[in-house]
Amino acid sequence: MKRRDFLRYTIPTVMIPSLVNGLSLKAIGSLPAMDAWVAGMDVDHVLVLVQLNGGNDGLNTVIPLEFYESYRAARTNIAIPENRVLPLRGHGETGIHPAMTGLQQLFNDEKLAIVQAVGYPRPDFSHFRATDIWLTGADPNQVLPTGWAGRYLNAQYPHFPEDYPNSRMPDPLAIQVGSIVSPALQGPALTMGMAISNPDSFYKLIDGDGTNGATATTRAGEQIAYIREMAVKTDQYAGVIKKAAQRVICQSEKYPSPGKNPLADQLKIVARLIAGGLKTKIYVTNLGGFDTHARQTEANDTTTGNHAKLLARLSEAIGIFMEDLQGLDAGDRVIGMTFSEFGRRIKSNASGGTDHGAAAPVFLFGNRVRPGVIGQNPALPVNASVNDNIGMQYDFRSLYAGILQNWFQVPGSEADSLLMKGYPALPLIRG
Repeated sequence: MKRRDFLRYTIPTVMIPSLVNGLSLKAIGSLPAMDAWVAGMDVDHVLVLVQLNGGNDGLNTVIPLEFYESYRAARTNIAIPENRVLPLRGHGETGIHPAMTGLQQLFNDEKLAIVQAVGYPRPDFSHFRATDIWLTGADPNQVLPTGWAGRYLNAQYPHFPEDYPNSRMPDPLAIQVGSIVSPALQGPALTMGMAISNPDSFYKLIDGDGTNGATATTRAGEQIAYIREMAVKTDQYAGVIKKAAQRVICQSEKYPSPGKNPLADQLKIVARLIAGGLKTKIYVTNLGGFDTHARQTEANDTTTGNHAKLLARLSEAIGIFMEDLQGLDAGDRVIGMTFSEFGRRIKSNASGGTDHGAAAPVFLFGNRVRPGVIGQNPALPVNASVNDNIGMQYDFRSLYAGILQNWFQVPGSEADSLLMKGYPALPLIRG
């Protein structure tokens, strides 16, 4: 097996035990990067991605009040009562789930945008394939070995990791909190990010355990030696992360106690590292549990139940995160975006849930986000069938194009190259 394949497919991560907020840093083993052109300007902007794993039900998240009767007819067992839907200032035809008071406040404060019916042509309803499409920016009939964000970082920071850290970029290019590194951060030859997570058995391999007696004179020994070399390099990143975290002494007291809201736990770390001065460009967080095939709501109160708890955590976490950034004087540097691999069907099922669907709304948040509702409420059939889906209004890659061009200042032609073809860039950023 080639060294590149060994690192990409067999042992994708290298871990070191430096601690930040009780979580250990896990860095990526790497290979000599391919020559790349530099895209965009070195702007001090940060993107925070919030992945909603499982396929969020967009129709119970953003409720089309102008089509409420059709909505209720399609979802007799899970529809949110009209008088419980949270109103959005200036948009009486649209509301959001009653559990999302934090996002309602951000919307009314003009720090939140809702992009309606985001998807792609010929949607795939497999969790794994649909997730891969979103993370890589691929077409449904296309498999890409790189992530959309990884391609951007590879172009922006050529010759990573050999020439890094350096004076221009002394910090990790991207950080995933709470999981292994997202495929969205995969570059042409290596992943461009690091992950903050608990250590696992792979750290023993770097320490020399589990090598099965391999030495530097064997093929396996060469691979182990290379990983050890990368572990030494990534220890430099552990140091800068710890220093950044130590610069922030006080954060918002509104964060829930650890473990009560996993997304809030992740975003608290992100806020601390951003405010601590890291120049890291992209952070990835996630919240799972959105595959709500059954018992999506409580039968006696459809505003409660599993989906409501998830949306409450999402709303609470983003609301506190934004307030924390403001208090730490870092709000203008950051925008965030939620996404899920797909939405759900228009019609609910007999189990009180929803099945895999197509397009769904996306939230963008931040001081610099162009606020409001982008697009129209999805028109719903009067008598929806179990096969009816929300039609796409915006290709998700138009959101990526808008972020690359208007936030990271990547020229349009280069953004087209990163996304493999041209997509109209949505005007997501004001100013």
